[in-house]
Amino acid sequence: MNETMICAVGNVATQPVYRDLASGPSARFRLAVTARYWDREKNAWTDGHTNFFTVWANRQLATNASASLAVGEPVVVHGRLKVRTDVREGQNWTSADIDAVAIGHDLSRGTAAFRRTNRAETATSPPQPEPNWETPPVDSSSVSGEQRPQPAVVA
Repeated sequence: MNETMICAVGNVATQPVYRDLASGPSARFRLAVTARYWDREKNAWTDGHTNFFTVWANRQLATNASASLAVGEPVVVHGRLKVRTDVREGQNWTSADIDAVAIGHDLSRGTAAFRRTNRAETATSPPQPEPNWETPPVDSSSVSGEQRPQPAVVA
């Protein structure tokens, strides 16, 4: 299936609207994406044209997006681009929508604190032991480098 996947970096322009539909949760918000370029005459960065996209999220992504996003926050949206043309009251309208696969805060412009949502399957699964990420110490008596440390075995 040929789909146009897009990754858009911009700001949340409208408060997310959450709806609980028969097919599952759905949320939408407008995303403003402004191009910036270096203006040699002014010797400064300048804002270019702003594109607006309607971002659609479904199921758990809709629930999490509506609880996490606010107007003005910088976000990264990855999803399927849908360009639609319509005739309303004799006028042609074109809209660009993104059917989101993933949405996240843009960490190049701020910080975020991630909180995992409580889901039924995570509550019933047994806790997993934390893996040992420490590198075993190198034996300083082996100058030639022939002896190598053995990896730690985690039981």
